This record gives sequence, C-alpha cells and structure tokens, in this order.
Amino acid sequence: MASQSMDIVAKALEHQMLQSARMVEEQLDAELGKLERMDEDELELLKVRRLEALKKAQKQKQEWMSKGHGEYREISSEKDFFPEVKDSKSVVCHFYRDSTFRCKILDKHLSILAKKHLETKFIKLNVEKAPFLTERLRIKVIPTLALVKDGKTKDYVVGFSDLGNTDEFSTEMLEWRLGCQDIINYSGNLLEPPTAAPKSGSKFTKVEKKTIRGKGYDSDSEADDD
Repeated sequence: MASQSMDIVAKALEHQMLQSARMVEEQLDAELGKLERMDEDELELLKVRRLEALKKAQKQKQEWMSKGHGEYREISSEKDFFPEVKDSKSVVCHFYRDSTFRCKILDKHLSILAKKHLETKFIKLNVEKAPFLTERLRIKVIPTLALVKDGKTKDYVVGFSDLGNTDEFSTEMLEWRLGCQDIINYSGNLLEPPTAAPKSGSKFTKVEKKTIRGKGYDSDSEADDD
C-alpha cells in the first residue's frame, strides 16, 4: 500500500515537472518567434534600446558610488547625518555604541547588504557623539536602525525584535525587513520572512539602562551563558 502511494506521488511530481518544462519551452519558442519575425531595423532598434538601458544603469551606479553607496561606513558626527540623508533617496543609519555587542552583529550584516544594494546608502553613527540627534529621533534602544526615505525617517528597526528575537538571524532576514519599508529593492516575497520562526533555545534579553551624557538608553546585550 505504501509502495502504491509512493508511485502515485512520483508520477504526480513527474507530471508537474513535465508541465513546467513544457511551459518554459513554449515561452522560449514565443520569444524566438518574435525575434525571427523582426526585420533588421527592428533588431537594430532593440539593440539601441538595450544599450541605452545599460548606459543608464551604469551612470546610475556611478552616481550612487560618488555619494558613498556600495560601502558601509561611519559618519563622524551628528552634523554629518543631515547632508548624508539629504544627498540620497534611501538611507539606513545604524545608531550604535562600541560597548554593545549586538551592534557588532548588525555591522556584519549591514556590510554585506551595502555591497549588494547600491541603491541604498548604509551608514553608522555612534550615539555618544550624537546626543541631540538621538533625542530628536527618540532613539532609546541600542542598536537601532533608522530607515530614511526622501530625507524623512520612515521607520525604525529597534533591537532584534523584528528579526526573530535572536542573535542568529540571517542577513536575508534583515534584508527582508528593510524591503518591507521599500528602503532597498527587494526581489523576494514580502508577505513572508525568509525565516518564519527563531531557532529554538535562542535568548533575547534586555539589560539594565545605561546612561549616555545624562540620557537614558536601553541596551540590547548578548544573552548570558548558562
């Protein structure tokens, strides 16, 4: 009985694969048919349009690079924050502190995403050098990511609560979270995160408040070892 069931499943999978292959083949045939029906002028026009698109994409890439996109870098003071966000359409700013372990975890993921998503600027700012800005943006938990679109703060990623409540979240999870606010060009499924649930046994604790220049901040810290 079990063998019969396996055979039915195998046949169903084989049928589905054949159907998918047939659909792909039909699409390719249709595209080839279009090309075959084109005359020389139409083909030349197609080449010109594709070349123009490539040139435009290259020009856009160079413009982003000139504005500091493509790398994850630190800005020296809160005064630099305003021209940085004004200069780019989409900006992710990591408000960090050297003594907070989870900031270093974010650094690793943001470095990867900065190289992958040239359309977005990725920067970091030490909260100890930005008392006015952190108060103005009401940043109370470290680390916090400020997501800035068209010069305005659109959203915040506070601690790791949106990333599965675990230190072991993936770069893809953070990428998905940024994509949900259209801060990056996300090509995946926005309706479902890459990792639906945190790893079993993972901990997420909030330690005592620390003070920065007289201001109180909650600091997310690594879980204590058992």
